[in-house]
Amino acid sequence: MRDMSLPRHRPAQPQPTTGTRIGVCNLCEAICGIEVSVEDGAVTGIRGNVADPLSRGHICPKGVSMADIYTDPDRLRRPVRRIGRGADATWEEIGWEEALDLVADRLAATVDEHGRDSVGMYLGNPNAHSVGFGTHGTALVRSLKTRNKFSATSVDQMPHQLLAWQLYGHQLLMPIPDIDRTSYLLMLGANPMASNGSLMTVPDFPQRVRELKGRGGRLVVLDPRRTETAKVATEHHFVRPGSDVLVLLAMLQVLIADGLTDVPAYADGLEEVAALAADFTPERAAGPSGVPADTIRRLTHELAAADGAAVYGRMGVSTQGFGTVCQWAIQLLNLLTGNLDREGGVLFTEPAADAVGLRILGPGHFDVWQSRVRGLPEFAGELPVAALREEIETPGEGQIRAMLTIAGNPVLSTPDGRALAAAFDGLDFMAAIDIYVNETTRHADVILPPTTGLERDQYDLIFHAFAVRNTARWTPAVFAKDDEARHDWEIFAALAVRLQERLGVEPQRALLSYPPRQAISDLLDATGRTTMAELEAHPEGVDLGPLRPTMPERLQTEDKRIRMAPALVTDDLARVRAAFAVAPVPTGDQLLLIGRRHQRDCNSWLHNTERLTRGKPRHHLLMHPDDLRSRGIETGAVVTVTSRVGSVDVECAAADDMMPGVVSLPHGYGHQLPGVRLGRASEVVGVSINDLTDPLLLDVSGNAALNGVPVTVTLS
Repeated sequence: MRDMSLPRHRPAQPQPTTGTRIGVCNLCEAICGIEVSVEDGAVTGIRGNVADPLSRGHICPKGVSMADIYTDPDRLRRPVRRIGRGADATWEEIGWEEALDLVADRLAATVDEHGRDSVGMYLGNPNAHSVGFGTHGTALVRSLKTRNKFSATSVDQMPHQLLAWQLYGHQLLMPIPDIDRTSYLLMLGANPMASNGSLMTVPDFPQRVRELKGRGGRLVVLDPRRTETAKVATEHHFVRPGSDVLVLLAMLQVLIADGLTDVPAYADGLEEVAALAADFTPERAAGPSGVPADTIRRLTHELAAADGAAVYGRMGVSTQGFGTVCQWAIQLLNLLTGNLDREGGVLFTEPAADAVGLRILGPGHFDVWQSRVRGLPEFAGELPVAALREEIETPGEGQIRAMLTIAGNPVLSTPDGRALAAAFDGLDFMAAIDIYVNETTRHADVILPPTTGLERDQYDLIFHAFAVRNTARWTPAVFAKDDEARHDWEIFAALAVRLQERLGVEPQRALLSYPPRQAISDLLDATGRTTMAELEAHPEGVDLGPLRPTMPERLQTEDKRIRMAPALVTDDLARVRAAFAVAPVPTGDQLLLIGRRHQRDCNSWLHNTERLTRGKPRHHLLMHPDDLRSRGIETGAVVTVTSRVGSVDVECAAADDMMPGVVSLPHGYGHQLPGVRLGRASEVVGVSINDLTDPLLLDVSGNAALNGVPVTVTLS
């Protein structure tokens, strides 16, 4: 049953368009090229574009759902204002000018009365998938001048960015596995069979794995769950959540102790690294991690001996208590084996619109200021989102009293989501830029909805920089937007100008009226690898060739050298030693909770899309059969999962794919809103893992430790 308090819309009216249009799926990092079949303005089919030089015809179920989002009657198409609160809230449409003025008035008034830090901002990860945010969103962020900025970065990849800045001189300069030429890929805490790659834009991962095996290569996976990727690997080993750091440090120790290093001339600090890693032996790692010492030694020797090898670790090793040390060790394993800047190893991209080389984005900084309540450090201008709730609830100077969220759903995707939702209810004012009423935006006073992916032009500023091949692609919109609709960049620009006027700053009208196409064209001209004219002549994309060695010239450090033992990272080794000396393995009834992804999920959304929610339920708590038996629980029973911050009730399912002692819930699942039912949401059963994750569990970077959370499981 649909909630009648929401404005209802028919699907977009047919436009006079028939034929096949080139498009792009911007729902995940794979950025697959698509072909969209249109008849009388209605989408009749979406398939992968075989001419795309990066995605090569690949498409996953999310790509097909682009049409569902475009026509979704639950999607907001005009600004709405909330009337009332809680389950009794209703929504009314208002005009764009009124909505923009209302948001700007309330945010500016909050700043005038309580200071610049009284407004908080949260940016969700769809912003990285939008050219409009890349060209205009930052101007809106800067308009408020608040230090209370938060984003999905600190529940995702902050350790990656911190390490890239420390080692290579820029937060987005990350070496990418050369999967198309490698002979040995060691993967930890990553599941690209479901995610399509992350900080490694690798569309068509299944075929690329087949090609890897076909040339005699190997894929080795370490993960506490036998994931979809582990099932296609040549080898898989269970590793206890949170202990990956010991395995990686032990591999470093073996590499150095056994004389297997091949250090590039532009890297310094091998002696210091050797001393730091000396006591992290495989024998020390084996007990806490569950990975045998001889396996650790063998994998290290295989890595060093391979003709082009790469180590890659993603969410599972970033979103844990020692994410930064894990990522440091991964970088050093690639570097010390001679596989950094090597074909078949890991290489830096050369994007046509080079946001790193042109310094469109700043290189990064750390701990320039801290959060008000806990004193947590910022990174690159953002505070850890684990601190957001306390910054709203704690009185005093700098307390967040108003909030702006942009394409984000932190209630489902950040620690202790229920408590954060309650904190949002205590704000003086909240606005959101989003296409849906969801678990977060339902607390907003005003929602400003942008157009969707099929209605706007796209250039992937971020993900071309993380791709396994150098390509470039400008994709014009498949459909023209309705006259009353606005693109995200138009919303950002209009709101930024209003805020600048109200806060006494000269409005940047000329700069903000500059459309994304022109901004991207200028970036392309500055790099000189292709032109907008060439991209418009080839909407399927332009192939700029495989990744190639670029070091040390590509480094962004001042002296073009890598310092392998930055104190910011190595000082945290004392915490690693202390943690595993006190509690090397869980005891008693304690289990360790991890998340998981599904190919038909897109973080915290698409759960109201009928096409993607068909089939076998996937919200269950997965447990090893031995863990169920020891607790007298049968598969399918409803259990209560309890952490320090809360409890949830959910059905459980026996799964031999789980490491004993480890349980798993999907990340970002739910969409059960009291009083707000979107699409099929009332039929979706599920809970949010982030009602259990703990805002006190953090990496040194400030990234939330969403994996390895201690829980108990009992019959409900």
